[in-house]
Amino acid sequence: MAFRDPVTDALPRHPIIIGGQREVPTGPARHAHVYPGTGKVTQELALADAEDVDRATAAARKAFPAWRAMPGDKRRDLMFRIAALLEAKSADFAPSLIAENGSVAMVAPYMGYDAAQKFRYFGGWCDKLHGRTIPMWGAPAHDYVSYDPYGVIGIIVPWNGPLFAATMVLAPVLAAGNCVVIKAPELAPYSVMQLVELLHEAGLPDGVVNLVTGGADVGAAMVSHPGIDKIEFIGSGATARHVLANAAQSLKPVGLELGGKSAVVVFDDADLMLAAKKGLTGAISSNGQGCINGTRLLVQRGIYDRYLDLIGAMAGHVQSGDPFDPATVLGPVISQNALDRISGMVARGVADGGRIIAGGQRLDGDFSDGFFLPVTILADVPDKCEIARNEVFGPVLVVTPFEDEDEAVALANGTDYGLGAYVHTQNLRRAHHMARELQAGMIHVNGAGEAMQPNCPFGGFKQSGHGRLGGVEGLHEFLQPKNVWMSTAAPEGGQ
Repeated sequence: MAFRDPVTDALPRHPIIIGGQREVPTGPARHAHVYPGTGKVTQELALADAEDVDRATAAARKAFPAWRAMPGDKRRDLMFRIAALLEAKSADFAPSLIAENGSVAMVAPYMGYDAAQKFRYFGGWCDKLHGRTIPMWGAPAHDYVSYDPYGVIGIIVPWNGPLFAATMVLAPVLAAGNCVVIKAPELAPYSVMQLVELLHEAGLPDGVVNLVTGGADVGAAMVSHPGIDKIEFIGSGATARHVLANAAQSLKPVGLELGGKSAVVVFDDADLMLAAKKGLTGAISSNGQGCINGTRLLVQRGIYDRYLDLIGAMAGHVQSGDPFDPATVLGPVISQNALDRISGMVARGVADGGRIIAGGQRLDGDFSDGFFLPVTILADVPDKCEIARNEVFGPVLVVTPFEDEDEAVALANGTDYGLGAYVHTQNLRRAHHMARELQAGMIHVNGAGEAMQPNCPFGGFKQSGHGRLGGVEGLHEFLQPKNVWMSTAAPEGGQ
């Protein structure tokens, strides 16, 4: 099998865009981006620094008054133009998406279409941001609530789904009338770079969205910058703790969308074939590197062995390969460091009592230059061990049996995470009971991630974050309610 390298001439080359202009960074920092499929460098990127963040923030603040004042119908029409252009150029994003983090060609062409749906949905809100009146008692008065944009939002995007995450935040932020400084991740920068270019092509005013590309130092400069009014961070819990500590110095509000260890609960009345297919998506979606992926399979004991046989056989048919090949289902993980970390967790899971029924070893031969691990399934995993409780962020599933509903709820809720949960049953009473009892922000019954439309709120409980993206809830994350009270009493002088 021959693995193709990205065509570097097809990749974006401007990691810093400030005030609508492609800028040269002020500092000397460089990053050699590595394509996970072959381990080869795609290009050396110039990275931003704190001075670039300062310039980007100044441009956003300058653009804010006019952007905020733009009539809702005008902003709506611009958002719709962006959506139309994203849809028309959806396939054009594929080279960037594959090159930056090994996304597979089977999925990449549709990500631009997904981005278009977000801009179309939130664009529809632009002319509907009305307030409300509140009845008063006591003194005669007229009281109303209006909703104001924050001003400048700093968006810190993760490497595992940069285009998906960026548009999930950008669309409601812009619809609400805010301006933006967005940081593309140095590990996977290309799709966000391409997106910002497209926004300007669609006619977005200069300075409304400003791009900086860099690592933790750039993110820290954004969080601490006094000209940025709110931070939206998507990433790991470990980094989120640093973000919150930094933001606490100025009491800056922070929205967090973090990791998960989502349970897939399979009852003995489930459609077993469907439950196995949907369960397997936790190891495949985003090459196993999705925060919402269901990676902890809890299976009722009466069907446990049959389920293991079924999902183990399915795993053997998942095609790993060249991400540019349309037949490839599973691509690489992001880096050698990630592969080593995942392999270490699998080894410790076996030492803790887990039994490998699929995968388990790095792919070699034609795969050896990239960072490939096949679908790996560990059965009989004790619930208290590391791999059962912590996010792996790779194509790894763990399977644990349970006896009844009460034990299933206890096991599913027994982690620090609460992003998603999945239930497979034909019993309607049980489905509603589980949906009520599971401590997660998104519950799927007999599904696996379908509620990812832009009109659905996305977010988690516990250490999976706070705040929501998507739906009207996501729009209001970037608006501040303002209460206005006006006396309507007659003047005391009688006039």
